[in-house]
Amino acid sequence: MKGRIPLYLSALLMVVMLGAACNKAPNDAQISSQVQERLSADSGLQGKQLGVQSANGVVVLSGTVDNDAQREAAEHYAQGIPGVTKVLNNLQIMPPPVAQAEQPEPKPTPIEEKPAPIKRKEPEPKPKKKHAAIKDTEMASAGAGAAGAGMGQAQDSQPAPITQAAPAPPPPPPPPQKVTIPAGTTLAIRLVDGIDSEKNQAGETFRATLNSPLSVEGEVAIPAGYDVEGHVVDVKSAGKFAGQSLLVLQLDRISVGGKSYSVTTDQYKREGSSRGKNTAEKVGAGAAIGAIIGGIAGGGKGAAIGAAAGGGVGGGVQAATKGQQIKLPSETVLNFTLQNPLTVIPAGERHASGAKMDQPMQ
Repeated sequence: MKGRIPLYLSALLMVVMLGAACNKAPNDAQISSQVQERLSADSGLQGKQLGVQSANGVVVLSGTVDNDAQREAAEHYAQGIPGVTKVLNNLQIMPPPVAQAEQPEPKPTPIEEKPAPIKRKEPEPKPKKKHAAIKDTEMASAGAGAAGAGMGQAQDSQPAPITQAAPAPPPPPPPPQKVTIPAGTTLAIRLVDGIDSEKNQAGETFRATLNSPLSVEGEVAIPAGYDVEGHVVDVKSAGKFAGQSLLVLQLDRISVGGKSYSVTTDQYKREGSSRGKNTAEKVGAGAAIGAIIGGIAGGGKGAAIGAAAGGGVGGGVQAATKGQQIKLPSETVLNFTLQNPLTVIPAGERHASGAKMDQPMQ
């Protein structure tokens, strides 16, 4: 028994050593070699430039394949090798080659046709003798033909007349800009129609022209001379015995550049002087004179008669004298003031007819 024990132990030791040898993991070089062999064994992967690298059980595949099936097959082969813990599949799929476009066949170059040689006609033999008149006719015809050919060449050599293109029309002018004349601006007008408190009636219109230009911020908006229209607001004629004349005017519109603009102005008002006091003085004087005459004539009754007669004389004197009327002749200058702003399109110069007065009528 003692002699067999070492034999069993040695056998057991050999078995353990073989098992340890079998359980030892392959190194990176072995793994790479085994993966490469698997890839080369696949008919679809043969001839491909595939790279295999192994580090600590991690296999990295690189290169190009034709499709996804080949890429997945290479990864499957690598995962089946013992000792491989992870596969990094970096294989790229190569795109199919682009078919070259068919180039059109070059067209044959046309062969230039050579012009046929010009055959020269041989001159006909001239007769030896001709009549002198025939020779003169032929020479004249030849000269006329040469002159015609020369004129034709001269006409052909003249250059054709150059036709000039019509100039482009100028651009249209910009639209006119409107200007607003503020309220409070003074309008000086010159009457065209005369106005008389004894003749005119309320509501009648009168014509005038703008005597001074209207400006806005130093720029002339409406030059002098344009037409103005107004109306008589109120008028009263002075009475024969007592009363006071009255005239009230107002402007309505102004015409500028073919357009009429409504205006709102203050009123021009003028009153004549009254004759009431003068009338009373004259009537009183007549009554006193009559009373004196009556007293001389016959006392109280005569004084009453004289007073009545004297009053009649005084009244007759006043009846012959009328109150002062208001007369505004043509060319009179009046001033009005704008009550509301006036918006107009500026116009050019326009001069009014007639001489201008130096001082406006107030």
